[in-house]
Amino acid sequence: MSEKSKLLLVDDEADFREIMTKFFVRRGIQFEAAGGCMEGLDWLGRDDFDVVIMDVSMPGLDGFDCMAEMKKVKPELEVIILTGHASINAGLLGMKKGAFDYCLKPVDFDELLEKIVLAREKVAGKKNL
Repeated sequence: MSEKSKLLLVDDEADFREIMTKFFVRRGIQFEAAGGCMEGLDWLGRDDFDVVIMDVSMPGLDGFDCMAEMKKVKPELEVIILTGHASINAGLLGMKKGAFDYCLKPVDFDELLEKIVLAREKVAGKKNL
């Protein structure tokens, strides 16, 4: 993965952010983690991200509303929605609202990594147009 590209993880569950931190660090993936939408929007204003991994169920702005706000700031941003409780419908709804893809919690790390790579390729393709 390109060293210039960076991920933003937005999830209100501290334990999940810790697990994902270990996952990203072991793979040398540059990222930042936010505990909610407002913190995520703050990060988006301070750094250059190409892919956001975002939980759907968060207090305040949920993942769908947060994704909409982030895309107002950076339309080319790709978002991978995380949804729990085997809620495929929420994942599909997220894609209809503009998400690149979705993953179910508990996360299959290989599947998530593959979706990150594909999302980054899509962003890189947009930048080369």
